[in-house]
Parts: sequence; structure tokens; C-alpha cells
Amino acid sequence: MSFPAMEVARSPHLPCVPVDANATDSNSATDVLDLWRQQKQIPAPFVWPHADARPSSMLELDVPVVDIGAALHSAAGMGRAAAQVAEACASHGFFQVTGHGVDLALARAALDGAADFFRLPLATKQRVRRSPGTVEGYASAHADRFAAKLPWKETLSFSHNHDDVGARGNSHVVVDYFTSALGDDFKHLGEVYQEYCEAMEEASLAIMEVLGVSLGLGRGYYRDYFADGSSTMRCNNYPRCPEPDRTLGTGPHCDPSALTILLQDGDVDGLQVLVDGAWRFVRPKTGELVVNIGDTFMVRTLPGLPVMV
Repeated sequence: MSFPAMEVARSPHLPCVPVDANATDSNSATDVLDLWRQQKQIPAPFVWPHADARPSSMLELDVPVVDIGAALHSAAGMGRAAAQVAEACASHGFFQVTGHGVDLALARAALDGAADFFRLPLATKQRVRRSPGTVEGYASAHADRFAAKLPWKETLSFSHNHDDVGARGNSHVVVDYFTSALGDDFKHLGEVYQEYCEAMEEASLAIMEVLGVSLGLGRGYYRDYFADGSSTMRCNNYPRCPEPDRTLGTGPHCDPSALTILLQDGDVDGLQVLVDGAWRFVRPKTGELVVNIGDTFMVRTLPGLPVMV
């Protein structure tokens, strides 16, 4: 059984910085994951050092559950939410949100759509293969960027940007991406993700309001700053692995964006956060979104540093 997860990373509108492609052929890693049912051992590029491959912990991260809906509708709710977020961001930067306005049926449709996409034949998925130096498209194991310690996963990424809407004169940029890359048969999937991205955009801006209040800057400060920003939607799939003790689905990393919002599928405790030298897991909860601040937001809020990012 594989486990899809979805994340939306939001940043101020900045140009994409290309990355150097590694010499590893991304097709070879894709073939390995696509044929995972036939494997008894994972290939060497997917093997992680034992200390890295086994970060699993029985310790649960203390993550506050923040009611965004209450925060937007009452001063008391905003005060309570801002205090929770301030405490979480001062310690580890993670919190979960309810009242976010993302319909449960829409979230389920987005997760099911991701699962359906990753079940497609490799040749179909490769029609939207991500080019080196870009963020959009299908990729497997980051093999276009690294040669070793590859994560056991595959991803589908696409953007949802305000300026794209204006330039194209419509509000269907995600639908256009799916139909142009995969064909009209995928129009419905594009429509699902168009609606999902728009709902997540509103949720992210509402979270920005709470973050602004938590820092004493008011509700509109960060909402206005990030209103014309860009978002990247990423669907992650973690296929069953024949040697799960020797690899990772996603390796240790920091998010470069301002905000990451994660929708987890099922009751699998996969997400872990390094706090005070110990890995702690974040328990997925139905109807809640996991939020963490990224490097861009940290830079923008550190005292004594320029606000330009």
C-alpha cells in the first residue's frame, strides 16, 4: 500500500532559482519505484546511513490545534489563536489548524486524485516529467538533483500564481496545466486541484493574519504582503518499500518557503520534527492541516535583518 500526502508551500512572489542537475539519470530512479512490487532489495542510491534512516521516535510533538475560523470571527478567538501560534513558532514552528475552510470532500477528492495519478503507467506520468531547474511536473526520488541518499517517493508539483491568472486572462491556470500536459481526459482532475489550490490559498492568507497578530503587527500586515505571492502544490506518494529500514520517504530538510501546509492521508505517523536533538512525530488528524513556517518567513521576522527577501 502506498500513502499519498499533499503540501502547499507559499512564498512572496520571487523568481525560481535553477538548481544544477546531477549526472544521475532520473529515468532509472523512476523505473525502480515504478517496479517496486518486483524488488526484493532497494538499489544502492536509495540506501541511507543507519543513523539517518531510522529517525523514528515514540515521542509525540506537542502541536497546538488552532481554530482559524474562530480567529477570523471574534477578538477572543484571534487572541487565543495568536497566543498558540506565537508559542509554537518560538519553539519548533509547527501547529495544526481547524476551521480552515477547506471542505473535507474537496480534500478527499484531492487525495484520491493524487492516488489515481500515481497509479498511472510510467509512460503517462512521464508526459509531465519535471525538467531540471524547474519545480513543476512529475519527478521520482529527486534523482534529477542528487546521486545518493535518494528518498523513496515520487511527486507531482504545479504552481498556482496570481500573476499567471492575470497574464492568461483567466482563473483556470491549474486546469490548463493538466489539460495541456496530459490531455482533456485529465480536465476533471485539473478542476479538482484548481478548486483545492484556491481553497488552500484562502486558508494560507487566513493563517498569515494570525501570524501577523501573534507578532503584534496586525491582521493585514502579512496577509497584504503575501496576497500576490506564489504557491507550489506538491503531491507526494510513498510506495511500499521492500527494505523500509534502509531508506527514507523524505529526508531531513528545512522548507525554504514562507509557509507549508500539509494534508496527510490516513493514520500513518510519517511526519517527524527535530526538536532539541530528538525526532518527534506529528500525529495526523482527520480534518486538520499541519502548518509549519519556513526559512523565508523566519528571515522576514528575525529582528535586525532587512525585510527584503
